[in-house]
Parts: sequence; C-alpha cells; structure tokens
Amino acid sequence: MTATPDSILESLRQAERPLRTPLMRAIAADAARALTKAATNAETVFALCDELIDADRETDGARTVAFEIAHRHRGLRDTLDWRKLERLGRTLDGWASVDHFARKLSGPAWQRGQISDARVTRWAQSPHFWWRRAGLVSTIALNERHLGRGDAARTLAICELFLDDRADLHVKALSWALRELGLRDPEAVTEFIARHGNRLAPRVVREVGNKLSTGHKMARPSPAMRRRMQSAASP
Repeated sequence: MTATPDSILESLRQAERPLRTPLMRAIAADAARALTKAATNAETVFALCDELIDADRETDGARTVAFEIAHRHRGLRDTLDWRKLERLGRTLDGWASVDHFARKLSGPAWQRGQISDARVTRWAQSPHFWWRRAGLVSTIALNERHLGRGDAARTLAICELFLDDRADLHVKALSWALRELGLRDPEAVTEFIARHGNRLAPRVVREVGNKLSTGHKMARPSPAMRRRMQSAASP
C-alpha cells in the first residue's frame, strides 16, 4: 500500500507525545519507501508534500514530514527547482523550519545546480526575515563533507550580504556558515574575517576564530564536547 496524506496524518496523530524528530523522520522514511516502491511520480509526491504542509496547522509535524519526504524521495528531490522550493517553504516561520528546509532541500538543490546563485541571493536579500536566514543557511550544503566539495566563493558572496546584520538569528547563522566553510577552506575564512572584522558582529568574529584555532566555537569547550571532538577526529 502506498502512502497517502491521510495515512501519514493518521500516523502523526497516533504518535506518542511529545512528538520527536526521530519519530517524524521514521514516518517520512516509511512513506518515501512506499512511494518509491509504488513508482509514484515526482509531481504526485510533490502534491502530497504540498498537502501535508497545509495540514500542519491542524496536525503537528506534518510540515516536517513533508520536508523529509521531499528530501528522501529521489524522484522529487532531483526535480526541486526554485518554484517548488518556494512553494514548499511558504510557511517558514522559525529557525527550526528554516534550518530543516535549507539543510535538507534548498541547500542541496543549490549544490546540485537545480537553483541558481541569483535565486539564493534573492532569498538572502528578501524583506522576509525567515527567507533571509534560509538563503544564508543554504550555504551549509556547499561545504558539508557528505554533500559539497567546498565552495568559498559562493558561500562568502552570501555571507557578505549579512556583514551589518545584527538580528540574533542571522548573526548565529552567519557564524555557522563561516565555521562550516572553515572546515574546508580555513584560509578563505581567515582572510574574510581579517577583511570584514570591523563590520561583523563580535560574536561571529569570536566563534569563528575559536573554531579555526580550537576546533570548537567556544574558547573552552565542555569535557563532553572535547570527547566528541576527539572522537570525530579519530580515524
């Protein structure tokens, strides 16, 4: 049996509360497998995701599941253009929804060449607060090891649009974007900080500098964080 909006929504309604991300991902994974097995075409999967996003007003988690299905269903994922992305992102309303959308959908689509640099720039300059963050967080996919090969030029072009932005969630996202790039191209980030440090928020300069020198955004990471850093560095 293939997945339908009604069956997915029913799974969400019956899920244990509080509704946690791993469970929503599991529901989405089951749906994506069923849709793939049924050879459901991309447009039909997109319509299903679109309906789930509308249903999120009444059924908590429906939007998250929609984003996860769009990420997991290869047929739809490979057809995501700016029109479809803007349709799926029409209800972005907080850092959690933005970061999920940007890391799983818009960023990877940009990295694969499905949307243009101009489109991401347009988002980053949008009067809509959350679309601005989406444009910035979309750079993460250019530099994550499992996706991109690193792209300093495109990442820094977007980062430059936020040099004077002091909105807390944009400052945090700018620090994140530069720290992610710093893992791939520390020289480019060091040069960027040196050139623009007088315009950047102090938090960005501090966290990125710490990341480049210690491997963590905090000058003194906790013992637990040090253990995770050591584990990540182990072969």
